[in-house]
Amino acid sequence: QVQLVESGGDLVQAGGSLRLSCVASGIISNFMRMGWHRQAPGEQRELVAEIVRSGSTNYAASVKGRFAISRDNAKNMLYLQMNNLKPEDTAVYYCHVIIDYFNYWGQGTQVTVSS
Repeated sequence: QVQLVESGGDLVQAGGSLRLSCVASGIISNFMRMGWHRQAPGEQRELVAEIVRSGSTNYAASVKGRFAISRDNAKNMLYLQMNNLKPEDTAVYYCHVIIDYFNYWGQGTQVTVSS
């Protein structure tokens, strides 16, 4: 069983930065994909950034060049560095891992960007 716990969400002004963290309990070394999704009020959940097992990364067009995803294998941690935040980045951010075709989600952390 894998459990994911996010942290780092906060209220920040536009142009500011935040780093989200996700700690995973359980074995995730055989992950297929891991990443961050977000969901704004009234909107569908969308992919923000992910790391594929091959090591390649994918980013939503809206965050490319501003956000960076990384992981620390030794600590079972996943990070999302978010720079130059915009009000439209306001959402609940979820950590997500796919292992053996099972989807695991964290509870989410709120990011609010004020203009």
